[in-house]
Amino acid sequence: MSLYRFKSRETGDLVMLQPHGKRILEILGKDPSGPGIVQPDQMAAAVRALQDAIAAEEADHKRLKEEAAAQGEVPPEFETVSLRMRSAPFIEMLKRCEQAKVDIVWGV
Repeated sequence: MSLYRFKSRETGDLVMLQPHGKRILEILGKDPSGPGIVQPDQMAAAVRALQDAIAAEEADHKRLKEEAAAQGEVPPEFETVSLRMRSAPFIEMLKRCEQAKVDIVWGV
């Protein structure tokens, strides 16, 4: 399985499995198929996009569980590791790099 390695001069490398790194990049509106960069002026919006995606996922999961319960069905199961948990290190990296005014790159 492929990996994404996110790098910056402010933090250590952040390594994610391909499906999870790809999802994060898609949420950010970045092309996951090649190298890329998140610049400091884009980082606050990136954090907001991830937080919005987390909130949407959690609301969707709650709704699906409530619908199943209302219909007397077994509630659906979701990934054990949520988007909130998977994206936490990346959000921390974004915040630290924004404060230090350094880029985050991958695929280089």
